[in-house]
Amino acid sequence: MEIAQIIMVLTLLLMVTGKTPIYLTAIVGSAFAALAAGFPIGGKADITVLKLINGGLNPVIADMAGVLMFIGIMTKSGFLDVVIRKIMQIGTKLGGAPGITAAGALVAGIIGALTGFTQPAVTAVVTGPAATKLGLDPNKTAGLAAHAGHFGNFAGFTHPTQVAVVATAAIGFGMINVVGAIVGLSIIFISYFRLQRELKTAGRQMNAEELAEVEKSLASKNGISFSKAIFPFILFIGGFILGYPVFLVGIIAAIITAAMAKVNIAEGESAMLEGVAKIATPLIATIGFLFMSGVMNKIGLVKTISDVLGPVVSLSPVFAMLFVSSITGFLTQSNAASAAIVVPFLQVVLKMGADPLAAACAAAGGSAVWQYFLTGGPVAALSTVIAVVPGSNLKAANKFQRPSMVFGFVVLFICVAVVNALA
Repeated sequence: MEIAQIIMVLTLLLMVTGKTPIYLTAIVGSAFAALAAGFPIGGKADITVLKLINGGLNPVIADMAGVLMFIGIMTKSGFLDVVIRKIMQIGTKLGGAPGITAAGALVAGIIGALTGFTQPAVTAVVTGPAATKLGLDPNKTAGLAAHAGHFGNFAGFTHPTQVAVVATAAIGFGMINVVGAIVGLSIIFISYFRLQRELKTAGRQMNAEELAEVEKSLASKNGISFSKAIFPFILFIGGFILGYPVFLVGIIAAIITAAMAKVNIAEGESAMLEGVAKIATPLIATIGFLFMSGVMNKIGLVKTISDVLGPVVSLSPVFAMLFVSSITGFLTQSNAASAAIVVPFLQVVLKMGADPLAAACAAAGGSAVWQYFLTGGPVAALSTVIAVVPGSNLKAANKFQRPSMVFGFVVLFICVAVVNALA
């Protein structure tokens, strides 16, 4: 068992450094640790490698499939494009240049929340040039646009770390997504507010004609009304809030979307399955993380960590979890890499009696907020937005983001405290 624990610790360290493929490292390292502990590959023994792998097939994976089937048909029908464009139109009308940028960040965050891969550049390629043309500072425009990742990572259904946390805490999707949405929105809003205040202080007025031109350019060309396009999404959110199984709600909403769009049922099914194709990365990552989690538990590593850190963690397990998650996200600059520390520590605080929902919010939220602080985040974050916002540079844009991230963390701290107090 001691050798198995050493192998597992080395595996976790490799994952944190990011020098090796995160998901392969988790799976291969966990397998070696399990074999070193003497667990057979298969058979009738109480603990086998096969049983530990099957333990990674958590029911939460079905929820991911339901969400992605819905998104697949929303994309095929053109409904999603209508919703995206309308939100950005509303943002432009209500808030000018900061408004269109904030709306683009929110849209990219929602897409990321539903598909597992937040790409702020998808909307920033439209909103960035438009906002800078209207006189907004390029660096601040890029910084606000890239806040999408906070919402996508923490409010979503398919990011590997989020799914692993939900499965480990055995809470299911629901309130953790609400907390994630509140935190993500708070970060986007505070940057929007800062830019609006800056424009007002400088006495700069937006050109009404240019705003109207931008708003017009965002209008959908496919002839589908916004009320029609948004209905299936409202249905999906409503079913989710009422507590119905996400998988079932996603499929029902997808079927209704296909019917409303008059999409042939065979084509509709094909589009749904195309959406599910996006589950590949989160599926493998989730199975890998949960397999890793099971191995760490069975070889006694979770108990070892608990024994070593017990006196400190016992003072406040939930806030210890928030601190560890935040520091890990800050240092690794990756929500995915943070799972190597977050998941085992979550097991520790749960064994010490922490409320599962509060602990899960702390575990998923800390790294989701702080991963972007040092450089704007990993591959799909600020660096990709810089490329599509003329005149922006990463260092200045990231500097603008930081106060908003601190504000978001304060909101997260309050949310975790409230959830913990109500437990």
